[in-house]
Amino acid sequence: MRNATGLSQRRTCRLTGLSLSACRYEAQRPASDTHLSLRIIELALERRRFGYSRIWQLLHREGLHVNHKRVYRLYHLSDLVVKRRRRRKGLATERLPMLRPTAPNLTWSMDLVMDALVTGRRIECLTCVEQYSIDEMFLELTGIDGCKDFEHFSRRLRTHVLATAGLKVGVGMGPTKTLAKSAQWASKEWPQFRGVLALTPGNIRRTETLLSKQPVEEVWGVGRRIGKRLN
Repeated sequence: MRNATGLSQRRTCRLTGLSLSACRYEAQRPASDTHLSLRIIELALERRRFGYSRIWQLLHREGLHVNHKRVYRLYHLSDLVVKRRRRRKGLATERLPMLRPTAPNLTWSMDLVMDALVTGRRIECLTCVEQYSIDEMFLELTGIDGCKDFEHFSRRLRTHVLATAGLKVGVGMGPTKTLAKSAQWASKEWPQFRGVLALTPGNIRRTETLLSKQPVEEVWGVGRRIGKRLN
């Protein structure tokens, strides 16, 4: 306005309603800002993922008790900024369908399962499930707390599946997958077991009785065609 009209500074301020002292004010930065600004730049170069708030915390740890607004102002006056990380693009590869396993011990799945006992204690289990069978699954129970009584654990497992999924399943346990499958077959075929049967090494007579009464074609992996040859 002064350049266009040629008026003095005092008259220009009077016409615009601006205080003369505000017009003549020049910001005077303290000498300590220079040292503080250099330290902010050093910390920003050392910790590239730190913004002004975390740098302000580092300054407090060093004994420089300054206002966070002052750190924010010096941080931006130094043209400092945390760069945003670019999103990593996935590899442009063709997705292939998963092959279905054609034999046991080809494909296994692992997952961590969290649960709680009646006492409230939290347990974490690493479950290993074989993908070969479509109507049953095999679980490795080694090292699971609370699985010392196999009959009791199996009934708890069967009750939990019925309550959560609404499915009545048969639970069979054994030292091998073939015996576990035979126990699972007997738990569904023989009502006296009530859906649960555990073949333990200490009860060999139960295992022998089951194998003597089970049809050979019902043994896991045999099938009807091979069963005719074995009969």
